[in-house]
Amino acid sequence: MNTEKTISFISDRKHYDIPESSILYISMKKQDAFIHISDGSVLKTRMTFAELQDTLSANFIRITRGCLVSAMAIHSVGKLITLSNGESLEYATQHRREILEKFHTKQHSIIASLADNDNPTDNEEYHQHYKCFDSIPIAFTDIEMIFNEESQAVDWIFRYGNEALAKLEECPLDVLVGNTFGSIFPNMDSKWLRSYEHSVLYGETLEIVDYSPEIDKYLRIVCFPTFKGHCGCLLFDISETNFSVEKTVGEKAILMYLKKLME
Repeated sequence: MNTEKTISFISDRKHYDIPESSILYISMKKQDAFIHISDGSVLKTRMTFAELQDTLSANFIRITRGCLVSAMAIHSVGKLITLSNGESLEYATQHRREILEKFHTKQHSIIASLADNDNPTDNEEYHQHYKCFDSIPIAFTDIEMIFNEESQAVDWIFRYGNEALAKLEECPLDVLVGNTFGSIFPNMDSKWLRSYEHSVLYGETLEIVDYSPEIDKYLRIVCFPTFKGHCGCLLFDISETNFSVEKTVGEKAILMYLKKLME
């Protein structure tokens, strides 16, 4: 039975029951609450800040007088709060300690639970598990996240990869598998970490479309949880994607992808 906590409200004359886990943050403007969802949508509803605090669980942290953020959505806390979707939010410095405590408590709890697992013990066992992916023409990898003492994802280890991955990354499998991404590609972009970390810790399937400076390609990546502490990734080079529609429509789709990257 699904016991996940939800929040109910009316937006634009429609009734919504939204799982708390899908909410990134909620900002207030007078008596209106703007609920920012992980799929990129923003829903406006009539609700006071006090009502929101009473409705939401303790996973939500007050960062300003009119903003509540899900601890699950936080990637890091510095001068700004960086969310798992790459968005940055300002916060009141008097709330810094509470924000860090709740964020670290949540992260520590989840990461501690990852230690109790029956994951494969070596690269050969991972290979046997994913053997059916060896010959598929789509790049696939299983990665294990590495966390620092502050429970932040800092890198990942390739535990499995197929030949299509080696071709995409322009790197032999014996160099990839068993090694960290950062040791192979020192110019690692942190945006990948945010998405992979969220998939690993919160069990979400995410899609990323962005430029990879490491290999100078535009990629579409679908990541999803696999073993504890791991996620699987399907990677597509957008420039090599063939659309099963007229060429002009395919070109338009690519332009829409690129436009989204520039926003």
